[in-house]
This record gives sequence, C-alpha cells and structure tokens, in this order.
Amino acid sequence: MAGQAGVGLAAGSPDGGSPAGGGSADGGPDIDAQATRLAVGCAEILPVDGLRAKLAQAARENRPLRVKLGIDPSGSELTLGHAVVLRKLRQFQDFGHTAVLIVGDFTGRVGDPTGKSATRKVLTAEETVANSHEYFDQVMRILDPDRVEIRRNAEWLEKLPLQDFLTAATSLTVAQLLERDDFARRYRESRPISLMEFLYPLLQGYDSVAVDADIELGGTDQTYNNLVGRTLQRDAGLSPQVVITVPLLVGTDGVEKMGKSLGNWIGIREPAAEQFGKLMSIPDSAVATYAALCADFTAAEMAALTARMAAQPAEAKRDLAERIVALYHGAAGAAAAREQFNQLFQRREVPTDVPVVHVPAGEPVDIPGLLVSAGLAKTKSEVRRLVDQGGIKIDGVPLASGEHVVDFDRVIDRVVQRGRRQAVRVRAHADRPAPADRPAPADR
Repeated sequence: MAGQAGVGLAAGSPDGGSPAGGGSADGGPDIDAQATRLAVGCAEILPVDGLRAKLAQAARENRPLRVKLGIDPSGSELTLGHAVVLRKLRQFQDFGHTAVLIVGDFTGRVGDPTGKSATRKVLTAEETVANSHEYFDQVMRILDPDRVEIRRNAEWLEKLPLQDFLTAATSLTVAQLLERDDFARRYRESRPISLMEFLYPLLQGYDSVAVDADIELGGTDQTYNNLVGRTLQRDAGLSPQVVITVPLLVGTDGVEKMGKSLGNWIGIREPAAEQFGKLMSIPDSAVATYAALCADFTAAEMAALTARMAAQPAEAKRDLAERIVALYHGAAGAAAAREQFNQLFQRREVPTDVPVVHVPAGEPVDIPGLLVSAGLAKTKSEVRRLVDQGGIKIDGVPLASGEHVVDFDRVIDRVVQRGRRQAVRVRAHADRPAPADRPAPADR
C-alpha cells in the first residue's frame, strides 16, 4: 500500500524474520538502534528508560512487543493528525512488533472527555460500529495488516463483573481526576462533569489489562489516560506498560489542533489534489512541524528544508506537500496533484499569502457580508453585482450568477478572491465548533 512506503528504518532493523528485532539477551546494538529510532519524534517516554527495557525484555523472551493504540470511533474520517501516532505504530511493526489496535466500540459510547469544555454527545452502539468499519481501510494505508491484532473493547468491558470494576476503581481518586486540566477548568467554571466521564480513564486503562500491553501509544492529550492503564496493570499483577506520547499536529490554520469540527483538517483518504491543496494552505510557521510529524524528515532533511524555505518557500512547500501526498496516493498521484495545483493557482493567479477571516463553523457563508467585513468591498450590493458578473472566485473558480450564499464546506480553508490581488482565506471560529461528523469538503 502507498502509505507503507513512508516509514524509514534504522540500520539493523528486521526483515520480518525476527520477532523482536534481534540483539543479545541483555540488549545490544540492535536494541540500541531500535530504541534510538523509535524515540525520534516522541514527545515523552514514561518511564524514561522504559522503552529500552521493554525491547531488551522482548529480545530475551524471543517475542514481539504488544504495542497498543486505542481509536475512539467518534467519526468516520481519519486525518493526518491521527496518522502521526499511526506512523509511530508502523515503526514498531517494522521492527517486528505487534500492533494491538483497540477500537473503542464500548468506550466510544461514553466519549473521551479529554480536552472538552462540555459533556460530549453519547454515541449509540450502532454508531460506534458504523464509524469503526470506516476506519479499517484508512488505517491499513499506514499499518502492515499482517502484524495487526484488532480488538474491540466491548469484548471485555460488556462482560466485566461489577465487583471487578469496583476493585479497579479503587486505583483512582476523585482528587486525582480533578487535577486534570480539562476537569479542573470545568469544575472551576461550574460546568457539569458527569460521573460517566470520570469513569472513562478507568475504562480505557482496563483495555491495557485485557490485552496485556507492553507499550501504549497516544497523543500528548492522552498521557493521563494511558498512565491509568499502567496503574491498573500493576495492581493486577502485570508488568506495567510503557507510555509513549507523540505531539499533536496543528491543523491547516497553524494554531489549533487538527480536527474536523474546526474545518482545519486533512483526511488521509481525501483525493490527492485535495490533500495537496490543503497542505499548500498551511502557514510557513507550520512547515517544519508537518515535515517532522507527517513526513518523517531526518535531521539532515530538516536542515535542508529550513534553508530552502528561506530561499524558495513556495517550492519548498510544494516539495513537502508532494512527499506527504505520496504516502497515501503514490509518487505518480502526488506528482499529478502538484501539476494540477500549479495549473489552478499559477495560471489563474490565485494568491496564497492572504489575510485570514473567520466564520462560524458549519454555517452557510454570506459572500457579500464576508467581503464587506474583510474590507474588500464597501457594500453588499456591490459584491452581489460582482458575483453575477463572474468577478468573485473561490480558489480560482468563479461563483455562478446569483450564488451569494455558499455552504460552509465549499469555502472553508479556501481563498475567496475579488480581482487578481484582493483576497482572503476563510477559517472557522475555534470557539464555535461544527458537528464532528460533517463530510470532507468537496473537490475543488
């Protein structure tokens, strides 16, 4: 698959014949090479020496590590933000270890409260099943399907005896939960926190007990939840997992965490041209972040990119966009997307470095009002006349006569242009999220 070609290997990495990547029983050069390579791009490893210790243990026992990643089926589309941790999981696979992918079909009905300022909508069992089915094609664009163990946590959580659940609950205290930033903030602001939300970390942590995970991966926002799993394993008499977190990818706005509700996302199964165009819209300040987290750039490649951004920023971004798109659509697909972008933006002279305006997420956009508020016109009637004359464009495509109000998906993260030089890029307000499951934007 195209996505599998994007992960580089360190010297001495396995060819698939050795379950744990080789090395001596007490840890040797191969263990050091694995530990060094796997640590690249990580935000935190807890405990700090835990990764090498787990690798050495696997080598002594001649077995692969069980590396857990949980996916919350709250929507149907995976983004480049999800791909960051999936690519780290693929690296473990390439060293011969087993990816244990936990589909939260039970915990998804509870809803992860991490980072939320209000109680999340509770999904039905049918919704979690439908969403999780959508994940597999996307996930396997990155992971090696021969080294994946897919589990659904309803397997054990639906059957968990109440006595066992209450016993596990003694490992957590209310004081500990209220120390979490999201809960602490909501408590200070007198916002509701349901007891079910309090129980979510316990349920997620129990997954680690059920699958006997050696390592759990997650974003930096999952550190607390993953450490709960470590605690529950220890209390259950198991060897506690090592927690490895990766940075959260900012969206195309370069500010907020990538998310579908903000319209700042890039889907891993979006068409190549759509991916390329969105990647070209990221601000220059986010280029290095995307190179490191989405394209696995080496230190030498990062240095070269920095120099190129200073000299030829537009071409440097095109090179990065092509490399990322190639991970999901192959080299030929990425090259075609680059050529299509060049034709669209260079021949139609669509400006790329333009001011940003914000609109309420998910709501239809009144183009005359937008351009008046942005200072590109004096009156709405003036804009309506320009629209009817073909003088207002979205990403170089003229609006049709009478097309004065457009759908949110049509305009979000795109350039609305009056003439050749006057233009704005449209983003969503961060404080007014759209529904989490809105479909991907239509092709340009």
